[in-house]
Amino acid sequence: MGTQMNSGRRGIPTAEMIQVAKDEDISLETLVHGVASGSIIIPKNISRRQQIKVVGIGQGLKTKVNVNIGTSTLYQNLEEEISKARVAVKHGADTIMDLSDGGDLNHIREELLEAAPITFGTVPVYQAYARGVEKFKDPLNITSDDFLNAFEKNLKDGVDYTTIHSGITKELAKRILDVQRHGGIVSKGGTITAAWMLKYDKENPYYEYFDYMCEIARKYDFTFSLGDALRPGSILDSHDELQISEMINVGRLAKRAKEKEVQVMIEGPGHVPLNEVAANVRLAKSLIGNVPYYVLGPLVTDIAAGYDHIASAIGAAVSAAEGVDLLCYLTPAEHLGLPTAEEVKEGLIPYRIAAHAGDLVKMRDKAIKWDRDITEATRTLNWDKQISLAINPEEAERIRNRRQGQIHSNSAPCTMCGGACVYIMLPQQRMYKKEILSNDESEKASALSSSQQQKMTDRQTS
Repeated sequence: MGTQMNSGRRGIPTAEMIQVAKDEDISLETLVHGVASGSIIIPKNISRRQQIKVVGIGQGLKTKVNVNIGTSTLYQNLEEEISKARVAVKHGADTIMDLSDGGDLNHIREELLEAAPITFGTVPVYQAYARGVEKFKDPLNITSDDFLNAFEKNLKDGVDYTTIHSGITKELAKRILDVQRHGGIVSKGGTITAAWMLKYDKENPYYEYFDYMCEIARKYDFTFSLGDALRPGSILDSHDELQISEMINVGRLAKRAKEKEVQVMIEGPGHVPLNEVAANVRLAKSLIGNVPYYVLGPLVTDIAAGYDHIASAIGAAVSAAEGVDLLCYLTPAEHLGLPTAEEVKEGLIPYRIAAHAGDLVKMRDKAIKWDRDITEATRTLNWDKQISLAINPEEAERIRNRRQGQIHSNSAPCTMCGGACVYIMLPQQRMYKKEILSNDESEKASALSSSQQQKMTDRQTS
């Protein structure tokens, strides 16, 4: 059986391509071409037993959001993780990753795959790590075969994509000790891999045997997510030599994967100051080519413990506007402990807002309809419609109904303005025809576009 990329290169649309083209409201021809070139991926393992909602990730498509869940070595509660998975699906996550590194990982993964009928990812090195702990009480007492077996086990179980820290080489691991980093190395998978290489003076198995892994991936029509083991863990380390060196490596590996007709995306940081976020995306895109770019946040400050979902959503919105294809969320619990199901929701909603905000920039015509519809509902005091269109209708309705004195009518104002409601005081505003509004909005968009083009021209000539 061929891969999605192979089918795309032969000009044969798969059922997944047809579905994604419909969901994204783009031509099937455009989508097929994107899959063929590698600028669009559709992660879907052919061994996945569950019927899932497939998504496309990449150029010209809506920005997607990933949710991380999973146990740790200190706390394992499968029911809680299942609850988190269901919350993520309910509130609109596009993909989900199981980052479990404690407990029976095979069983946990099996249960979460069932609970989350959406695109599903893992980090296989955690399983190799767990094997060392379980068998030898030493996480580094593992072999190259353990790395590779963990990878293949995840594919056999139906996982759609995995984070593989293949860009950190033995040479880069040795340089870690010589490069001053304020935040050190914060990737768990990257640290495990680096520590193993330094202990045994061996090359990273996920780098050394990458071509072999591509052959396995092709068998399952599996998607690589090439991880950033050396991402900055502090804004003070943003874009240092370790980060850039690794990105160059994964860009080369991505080309090799595409040559073998294996789908691939590349992961980015991390902690990046606000003034460098846009530059990060542009630099990454120049180094990795046209493959989808997947970022964690990024966090634009290091001071927001308890509010890291907000600090990172700021970076996420800018990243999405610049062309990032998949955003990995953070929760309020980031850097503090495992999140609760409620904190999963608290992290996911701001990221969906960030994704949409980015889409308003890079694909305005398609994204703006949602804003136009809710604006119309607001202007006409159509509370039912306004709440139904909110990104979290449950929360919108809760706030709407919590105040005494609120009149529950689609013609009544809210308690914020009461009788001073602008649409009550000047009711003519509520009577404007939709077509006039639509034409006016189009004119504004056109003017904005012209303004942006002029600014770009000014920058180029300055």
